[in-house]
Order: sequence, then structure tokens, then C-alpha cells
Amino acid sequence: MLYDIKNLCFSYGRHTVLNNLSLTMESGCFYGILGPNGCGKTTLLDLLVRHLQPESGSIHFNDKPLNVFSPAQLARQVALVAQTAAMNFPYTTGELVMMGRHPYIGRFSSPGPLDKKAVDTAMAHADVSDLRHQPVTELSGGERQRVFFARALAQETPVLILDEATSNLDIKHSLGLLSIVRQGMEKQGKTVIAVFHDINLAALFCDRLVVMKQGRMFATGQVKDILDAHLISDVYDVESQVTDNGFSNSRQVSFRPGGHL
Repeated sequence: MLYDIKNLCFSYGRHTVLNNLSLTMESGCFYGILGPNGCGKTTLLDLLVRHLQPESGSIHFNDKPLNVFSPAQLARQVALVAQTAAMNFPYTTGELVMMGRHPYIGRFSSPGPLDKKAVDTAMAHADVSDLRHQPVTELSGGERQRVFFARALAQETPVLILDEATSNLDIKHSLGLLSIVRQGMEKQGKTVIAVFHDINLAALFCDRLVVMKQGRMFATGQVKDILDAHLISDVYDVESQVTDNGFSNSRQVSFRPGGHL
């Protein structure tokens, strides 16, 4: 079991965000987390990477309590691409991506050949190699997001967590990066846990969906088993048509203007 989450609760002040949520996640799978705004998706990810601590309940990672891992140990296991790429210091793109290698580099050591190769490969995958010497503060929002994606790829962890990581990207780079992530999962047994607002993008790349509503687990299962018009109606309160698309070879959802219930 990769993640074993039991009876998880979390609140911001008096506002309950996660309410008795339980979930298990296996290794070597691409999970898509779906749900309306404010249902607790990002909070769940922040708990999985230990940016936050649960009020109650438990999270086990690889059969051990998550809190027994040191920050360095966890950084060798899990990489995160957040939904907003904030950086106020003018590091160059190359310097920022190299930060993904810090869990493997001694405090007073310099990057070695393997570190440099990992950075070069990640930057090529994210299509930011030509921005290597440019300050991150001078990049567009989409370029900056690709740099942070490259940093996570350079971290070379068995688990990659994406929090709406493609929301600022054009469709070419969204498809390209998610394809690379998918290939890493299939060829190297990596695990991907990604929050999506785009249901069709989630259906295109994910094996399993985790659907949340009002801080609780609403449904979980394989895309082909749970993604249908009834689910969309119950979770998002909109009408939809869900079909198996031969062009994309995936289940896809269609909406129409004014289709809310």
C-alpha cells in the first residue's frame, strides 16, 4: 500500500475542509482527483506531502506513519508541482531546476554528473532548455510553471503529485508533460496523484479517479467504471453527456451552455 488514509479530518479555523475521509492508493497507478471548488482537493495533497498536519485520522506511506519520515527522506520519495508557481528571487531557470536534486546532494557538495543529466533531461521534457540562463522572475506564467514541473521531474521520485499543474499551460505542453508523466508511470512503475479541474484531461491520462464532494470521499474507481452523467450531475450539479471517444481512446464528457441543473 502506497498511501493508506483513514478518517482524515482537517479544518481552517471553524471551516471544516476534510471530514472523515478514508482512501487507499496503490503504487504504479495514475490517480486523478476531481471535485468542485472548495471540496478539499488541494488540502488533501498538502497533507500527503506534509505541508499540513491532520487534526485527526492517520496517513501511512509505504506502511509507515507519514510523520516518521524526515523532510529529506520524504523529498526522495515524493515530488510536488503546486498549482501556483511563486518565485520572487531571480534564480536562473537552470538553478531552480537543480533544486530538485538537493535531496541527493550533500550540504557542502556540488552537483555531480548524474545530477546534471537529470536536470538536462527534465528541462528538455518541460521544453525549457533554451531558458536555462534566464531569470525565473522574467518568465511568463506558463513558462514558469513548466520550470517548476521540470524541477519536480529532476527530483526523480517514485511518487509525483500534481496540483492543477497544467492549469496555466497551453494544450501542447499540457499533453506533452502529462504524456511524459504517464510514460514514467508505465515504464518505471511510478505513481502519479493529480488534481484536475479538466475532467476530460483526467479521463485521458488517469487509471483511477478519486471524486470528492464537501470534504468527503464521494466515489473512487477506474475511469470506465465510475465516470458517467449521473456522477457529473451529483457532484457538479450540471447536465452532461459521457461517451467513449474513439479518437482519444478514452471516456470524454460533453457539456452545453446553460446545462446546470
